[in-house]
Amino acid sequence: MRILIAGVGNVLRGDDGFGVEVAQALTRSRTLPDGVSVFEAGIAGIPLVQELMSGYDALIIADAVERSGAPGTVYVIEPDIADPSLLDPAALHSSLADAHYTEPSKVLVLAKALGVLPPEVFIIGCQPGGYDELGAELSAPVKDAVRVAVRQIESLVESLNQRERA
Repeated sequence: MRILIAGVGNVLRGDDGFGVEVAQALTRSRTLPDGVSVFEAGIAGIPLVQELMSGYDALIIADAVERSGAPGTVYVIEPDIADPSLLDPAALHSSLADAHYTEPSKVLVLAKALGVLPPEVFIIGCQPGGYDELGAELSAPVKDAVRVAVRQIESLVESLNQRERA
């Protein structure tokens, strides 16, 4: 099973850099199973879509997500991705008109429109504490959440691989 783990976010905006920090933690201190790749997408979604063109069975995105929870809360989300063929042209254009595709939802719609979205997609999201101060580091709760997210991702990868072997 080929699995792509993508760290998304802006490292210059505090807790918005959560996903990139998760990707770095995975590559720094972990031995990942064969078939698992880590990709630091940052704020550029087009390179992520290009990477998906290599063909993957699953995509796990690590990103800061606003869910009105306590800062540092980690969520495992299975996103509902709109079918681009069912969107009216104006909605499709507004969904895909961003040159950077900084929102994972737009990246996922584009990947689906191009036929490169894996059948299984998960978001390991973390509730940010703040991301308005330019140059800020991750807040303490979000920094602690990186370890939680890494464990969640490792568990999810193991589960996906076990299902594949079954």
